[in-house]
Amino acid sequence: MKMTRIRRALLFVVCMVLIAATALFATGCGNNASETAQPTTVTMENGAVLGEGAKQFTFTVVDGEGNETTATINSDADTVGEALQALKLIDGEPGDYGLYVKEVTGIRAVYEESSTYWAFYINGEYGMSGVDATDIEPGASYAFKVEK
Repeated sequence: MKMTRIRRALLFVVCMVLIAATALFATGCGNNASETAQPTTVTMENGAVLGEGAKQFTFTVVDGEGNETTATINSDADTVGEALQALKLIDGEPGDYGLYVKEVTGIRAVYEESSTYWAFYINGEYGMSGVDATDIEPGASYAFKVEK
C-alpha cells in the first residue's frame, strides 16, 4: 500500500512537469503579433533629399487616405526599384510581372489582405512597366499610390 502511494505521488509529479514543459514549449513557439506587424521599410519626410548619386528624381507616396509625401532621390542605380529598395523605401516579393510591392515607407497595401494595392506612376501616368523594370530618367517623377 505504501508503494502504491509513492507511485501515485511520483506519477502526479511527472505529469505536472510534463504539463509545465508543454505549456512553456507552446508559448515559446507562437508568433508574436508585434514582430510580424513591424514595417520592413523606413518612413520618409516630406521634402527630404535621400541617397547619393548622379541620377536625381522625385518620389511621391500617396497613402490610402490621400496624404501625400514627396522626396528627392539621388542614386547611381539603373532602375527606380533598385534605388528605392537600396534606401529601404519599398519592399515586396517577386511576382509574375516583376516586383510585387507590398510596402512603401512603412505603409502596407496588399490586395489579398485589404483589397488595396500600390499603383506605380511615371510622370503622373499609370506605369506600363514595373518599378524594378523602369530605368531611372533623371528629373522624372515616380509615385506609388494606394488604390482599390
